[in-house]
Amino acid sequence: MAVCSHLDRIEVTELPASIPGCEECLKIGGRWVHLRMCETCGQIGCCDSSPNRHARAHAHEADHPVARSAEPGEDWSWCFVDEVAFVIH
Repeated sequence: MAVCSHLDRIEVTELPASIPGCEECLKIGGRWVHLRMCETCGQIGCCDSSPNRHARAHAHEADHPVARSAEPGEDWSWCFVDEVAFVIH
């Protein structure tokens, strides 16, 4: 069973009260399918099913490996490095 080896990088676990959308898509007029929140800095990005994959791009550019789903009713996280989903919330 795969395990995330980056749990020590998680600093932000609570979702903001209001999420208007993917921060980068809002800047460029893009669209998203689902939203993810970086658990290191809290940035909101779009998922891999979205055209721009901003959450993954942020993870690689900022070296912030873990994001959680920002979708209502979902409580899972994803490690982009270890490619594993898990629940810690």
